[in-house]
Amino acid sequence: MELVLLTALGVGGATVIGSILGFVFKKLSHKFSDIVLSFAAGVMLAAAVLGLVLPSLEYGGKYGIFITIAGIFVGAVALNLIDKLVPHLHRLVGGETEPHSNSDLSKVLLFVAAIAIHNLPEGIAAGVGFGSGNPSQALIIAGGIALQNIPEGMVIIGPMLSAGVTPLKTFVCAMITGLVEVIGTLIGYFAVSVSYAILPFALAFAGGTMLYVISDEMIPETHAHGNQRGATYALLIGFCVMLLTDVLLG
Repeated sequence: MELVLLTALGVGGATVIGSILGFVFKKLSHKFSDIVLSFAAGVMLAAAVLGLVLPSLEYGGKYGIFITIAGIFVGAVALNLIDKLVPHLHRLVGGETEPHSNSDLSKVLLFVAAIAIHNLPEGIAAGVGFGSGNPSQALIIAGGIALQNIPEGMVIIGPMLSAGVTPLKTFVCAMITGLVEVIGTLIGYFAVSVSYAILPFALAFAGGTMLYVISDEMIPETHAHGNQRGATYALLIGFCVMLLTDVLLG
């Protein structure tokens, strides 16, 4: 349990670390942010496949393939529904949908809601990984999510400050979204601890949410500024780094 709690704090704290770096480097070039986010996408892709989808097949037994496929699609559809209700941050600050609120508080609430709602499934994915009984694999999943949180934390600071949110409120927002991931991690862990029977589906569900985030948000974002080739290589490097880590730890 101590390892789970420390991991939860690490996953949530990664967003805060990223936000601190965002204050230091307020004007990040698109190329830099695209490369970093692509590397994180590769890490998350490997973590989703190696740490969630394949274990789901392993624990699913006779009907594992059907449970895994169902879990992946349910996870993706669930995140798609969330996306329709609350657009993710890059849509709020990237020029597609600018906040129309007249007060800083309204803007803060909008940003916090968007980030927090999308971070919760990632936290759950980190927690579910511990249900497999393989701490090394669970840490790989959590590490992949944490790496993704750092660049996301970095790139949101500038737009929030530009929107008129004070530095203090911006940092508080980052802390709140990090706390949401901590809560999500604990929810995922306790869910599979209470009922081991749901583990195969829960693993696949978490994998589906991660695959959705990678395909729907991270890859399009990193390919939108003319840095496709560098972003693609960065994704492959991130994937191979996690693949190597999995082999060495396994």
